[in-house]
Amino acid sequence: MAEVQPFRGVRYNQQLVKDLASVICPPYDIIPPQMEQELYLSSDYNFVRLEAARELPQDMGEDNKYTRAAATLKQWLEQGVLQVDGVPAIYLHHHHFTHSGKEYWRRGMLLRVRLEEWDRMVVRPHEGTLSKPKADRVSLLWALQANTSPIWALFQDEQKRVAQVLTEEEKKEPVINFAGHGGEKHVVWAVSDTAAINQIERSLARQPIYIADGHHRYESALTYRRERLTLAEASSEDEAFNFVLMMLVDFADPGLVILPPHRLIRGISRLTLDEMVTRLRLFFAVEELPLSAGVWQQVDRLLATEVDQPKVVLFGLSTEKLMVLKLRDFASASQMMPYFHSELYKRLDVSVVDHIILEKVLELSSEREEVTLSYSHTRQDAVDKVLSGEYQLAFLLSPVRVETIKAIADIGDRMPRKSTYFYPKAPAGLVFYRLG
Repeated sequence: MAEVQPFRGVRYNQQLVKDLASVICPPYDIIPPQMEQELYLSSDYNFVRLEAARELPQDMGEDNKYTRAAATLKQWLEQGVLQVDGVPAIYLHHHHFTHSGKEYWRRGMLLRVRLEEWDRMVVRPHEGTLSKPKADRVSLLWALQANTSPIWALFQDEQKRVAQVLTEEEKKEPVINFAGHGGEKHVVWAVSDTAAINQIERSLARQPIYIADGHHRYESALTYRRERLTLAEASSEDEAFNFVLMMLVDFADPGLVILPPHRLIRGISRLTLDEMVTRLRLFFAVEELPLSAGVWQQVDRLLATEVDQPKVVLFGLSTEKLMVLKLRDFASASQMMPYFHSELYKRLDVSVVDHIILEKVLELSSEREEVTLSYSHTRQDAVDKVLSGEYQLAFLLSPVRVETIKAIADIGDRMPRKSTYFYPKAPAGLVFYRLG
């Protein structure tokens, strides 16, 4: 089903750029302003100048972050800071990292994948998207004619055909090998052997692939392709804009870490907070836990336990206790969610929070600008932000299992936005794909 191909990657010239750790950056959507400044200062060649160039107050149509990114790319190519590989390759990436005191490594393949419309079910999404990030990425595509950061997608390798090929390739000399920040390490091989590439292509041609992270980038690539096709008098199916850069990871990879999508709320009125427990009891069985020694370990165990009944832990209504919320009547709750969603969607913790608690109990909507909704992916961070007064409430959730992601995508449904957080993100700047 999926068509994957090698490509001539664009990489930093390591003869000129010695410290690769100082030039890679996170993908655009997780670069806050403070980090952006730090990345700019870390190196004159930091990839943030292409991936997420900063906006300036005087930006205009002919001088803005997109035109500056395009000028930077042109300059770096002319100066030899960036070089285009002479031979098409599939780039094998080992990403070593630490999470919760445990060391992991994840194996991914950077390659180009033929773009397919969603209804063909070749590439399958699992989350909803917003229009603003897509518009930003489309503008960047037009400016750079390049995919600067890979979409992260998942595939199945049940017979280990792909793994066998990659294991052999890992015996060769890597083209990139460096220690990054925060204990991370990156090792990259350029797989150019024809037999190895053919085996990978054949194995992936039998199945769909599933987007883990990068839904906005994929939809932006679809939009860009449609726009290019509208303008082109004639074009080949092999035009570069018919493909998109992806990092493919096996569903069974032991380094696949999915963090929970905790919700943080501020801007709730005192009256609403006072009535909240009464309203919650209409839908949930409420168990109160005193904030005594060991309670957070108990919460962590509770959220890590797999059960069919949706459960949420609420912190912030009291400084002395927290609340475990378990849905009383799924059938009634189901009627309060959009009818077109599947039962699997309606049983997700995140769906219960978004539709039942935020919409029904707190009566929040996108029009309520005075209310701020944010997200955290670690329990301690979410709790600390409530304790500091930055937010009033934290709804602590269980991480979504990878099997659930696949099941949602297979039935053509989509989870609420910000339902999953795959950790850590693949960095931008290791290898990227030019469309022209």
